[in-house]
Amino acid sequence: MGEEGMASDAENKAKTSPKLTLLPLIALIFYDVSGGPFGVEDSVRAGGGPLLSLLGFLIFPLIWSIPEALITAELATSFPENGGYVIWISSAFGPFWGFQEGFWKWFSGVMDNALYPVLFLDYLKRSFPIFNQLIARIPALLGITVSLTYLNYRGLHIVGFSAVSLAVFSLCPFVVMGFLSIPRISPKQWLAVDFKKVEWRGYFNCLFWNLNYWDKASTLAGEVENPSKTFPKALFGAVILVVSSYLIPLLAGTGALKSPSSEWSDGYFAEVGMLIGGVWLKWWIQAAAAMSNLGLFEAEMSGDAFQLLGMSEMGMLPSIFASRSKYGTPTISILCSATGVIFLSWMSFQEILEFLNFLYAIGMLLEFAAFIKLRIKKPELHRPYKVPLQTLGATLLCLPPAMLLVLVMCLASVQTFLVSSVVILLGFLLYPTLVLAKDRKWAKFDTDEPGLPSSTSLEESSVLLQPHQEVADEASVSLLSDLSPTKLGQERCEVLVEGVVKEE
Repeated sequence: MGEEGMASDAENKAKTSPKLTLLPLIALIFYDVSGGPFGVEDSVRAGGGPLLSLLGFLIFPLIWSIPEALITAELATSFPENGGYVIWISSAFGPFWGFQEGFWKWFSGVMDNALYPVLFLDYLKRSFPIFNQLIARIPALLGITVSLTYLNYRGLHIVGFSAVSLAVFSLCPFVVMGFLSIPRISPKQWLAVDFKKVEWRGYFNCLFWNLNYWDKASTLAGEVENPSKTFPKALFGAVILVVSSYLIPLLAGTGALKSPSSEWSDGYFAEVGMLIGGVWLKWWIQAAAAMSNLGLFEAEMSGDAFQLLGMSEMGMLPSIFASRSKYGTPTISILCSATGVIFLSWMSFQEILEFLNFLYAIGMLLEFAAFIKLRIKKPELHRPYKVPLQTLGATLLCLPPAMLLVLVMCLASVQTFLVSSVVILLGFLLYPTLVLAKDRKWAKFDTDEPGLPSSTSLEESSVLLQPHQEVADEASVSLLSDLSPTKLGQERCEVLVEGVVKEE
């Protein structure tokens, strides 16, 4: 009775906690992907001038951001549960690859998040040099991480509305800078490029990093109000917001100033603001940059924590990862992500950037493959939003971004290849270890879910059900379902047997 009561209380808290609406979801996607133009300065330096940078942020969204956003909208509304791409991959290729996708994305997400407290202090130290000293820097990093982790713990709705406020504050100085730069703009300066100074690896990595993670918000799908309508609108709005937040400052800065491309590095927009508007605009941009990094941290940690929660509810991780606080947030999952952030914050920006891009590229190739396979394998799957293309058109939609992913991977260093190989191997070993832990009952799992089946449950389900039995509407098999135990068990077994038959 006590254990059932606690489970019931957790479910009630999850159901009654406020859901994300359109505006907070747009803000969270904005911070998952961008957070503002902070970090795009390197594209001017690596591109040998403004031309390639501007072309990159005009063309990349067409061949990368829009296709990824469209695919995310279709799959997130078809499987509106916490876990996002883990559920998509599991449905298409089985739980083993679903777990690998989740592990790669979580690992890269935690590493990405380790960057933001560091960047936050890097902006502050321009005005407060004390943060250059370890005696002040280390306590500050810990304090920032703990404070922002607490904000996530208090409830996702707080994160959503705080993200809206942060987005407005972060973008306002660049709108002002854009207006102030108009009288000084010389359009011919936008055409400047020196191909001898172009660093293709840095250029593509910068563009890719600033325009990826459109699928991250899918891990929060179970926390979104009316996801079938909210998600497509939020993704469309976020695409416009992200691209505009990059192009307006770049057009203003490169068009109004004659600064050499070598000066365009992280933090240079603060100098651009001073040259165009004065010291007051520089301070405003620095403050916006600092707050933007806080927003990036919040959005990333929310996605990482709810991804672990979704994997736990699928049976891929011990059930403790699905435990929720009184605010409806996944307590253990948040703490696990925060611990990873603290231990990984020692890495350099460039190491994190290249490593993240490599792991992310592998995961996205798997997502594109799942998108196409689900179109072929489950044409009758309920899709509240569907990309308006048939299977052939959907395949062609995936080709340009897939080629870009392969290009980014080919440009990676040998060190990135080696480290990524270790992470991939670790994921391959971790899955059977968790299966063994489930069989031996070393940890408590949600054994009713099909995500991480034990050998016994596979045999029993194979005897009980016909091999070709299908689920009428797989999207309705909710990981936080209100179905009766009998009906829920039947549907879970159907999904399980289907996965076994496909693997054989």
